[in-house]
Amino acid sequence: MTRAPQPAAGPEAGTGPGPDAAELLALYEEMAVIRRTEKAAHDLFLSGLVKGTTHLAAGQEAVAVGASAALRDDDYVFATYRGHHHALARGATPEECLAELMSRASGLCGAKGGSMHLTKASANMLGSYAIVGAHLPVAVGAAWSARLRGSGQIAVAFFGDGATNIGAFHEALNLAAVWKLPVLFVCENNLYMEYTPIADVTAVADPAADRAPAYGIPGETVDGNDVVAVREAVARLAGRARAGDGPGLLEARTYRHFGHSRADPAAYRPAEEVERWLRHDPLDVARGRLAGLGMPAETLAAADQRAEAVVQAAVEAAKKAPAPDPREALTDVWADGGARWRT
Repeated sequence: MTRAPQPAAGPEAGTGPGPDAAELLALYEEMAVIRRTEKAAHDLFLSGLVKGTTHLAAGQEAVAVGASAALRDDDYVFATYRGHHHALARGATPEECLAELMSRASGLCGAKGGSMHLTKASANMLGSYAIVGAHLPVAVGAAWSARLRGSGQIAVAFFGDGATNIGAFHEALNLAAVWKLPVLFVCENNLYMEYTPIADVTAVADPAADRAPAYGIPGETVDGNDVVAVREAVARLAGRARAGDGPGLLEARTYRHFGHSRADPAAYRPAEEVERWLRHDPLDVARGRLAGLGMPAETLAAADQRAEAVVQAAVEAAKKAPAPDPREALTDVWADGGARWRT
């Protein structure tokens, strides 16, 4: 059996000078907003206002926030069904996301996507995909388009550790390497492919990074709960891809605080493992870094209060938002906005 990734020792993880206190405080507050938005989604589900299910990313905020901080606004981002944090990091508002989960007309996708398909095309956040690994070749196509147009954009595909045993993962890496495309593959390794420990069914210790050399792609691992370390790693690999040196792969070691979905109590996870990772919470890691930079406790408290106020206002606005017009159900099927079949 291969060894499961362990949390890093503490806030000192990561290299390089890092952001100044003001920059890091902004990253912290963004993660705090995402954490509270996910808690609101959890609470709204329990109160019956969110139908279906949700796949929460609480505990994985540093991957989305750190990566987004290293990208250009026009870069392409693709995520999985556990993608609330990526949508928010790329510019979706808590109100848009919560309204979407609550099937309101003001939702991010007009109540047509729900939790598993949050998309903000205007920000080049080109979707959350429910089919494991399906979006990796799509990201390769977006990178191909960017190269053909000479736009300087890169495409970033976020995926879970379970996708590394899916054929599309290997196909995407291979084509990206052959064509030397500006694409970055970021694995959010939270140790479990739904309910199965990835270490139990994978021959290598790092399921994403250890596969990269087979395709001639640089593969790195990073503390996925350290927003600064993630930002540094993504900035380095993104710069390489943007310069024409081809794709890169980053495996971010992280941990989800909840089960796979709302239907999963996650009883299969050892209590000691859960406790160990909760002690390495992304918000706590950032707080430790801020304390080391001399950030006053009251400044951090004010950031938390602002985050709480933003999400509370979003919850109230989403609750008051109207239901979608049934006449809109068949719009947006085709690029022209309609659903009329043509040959």
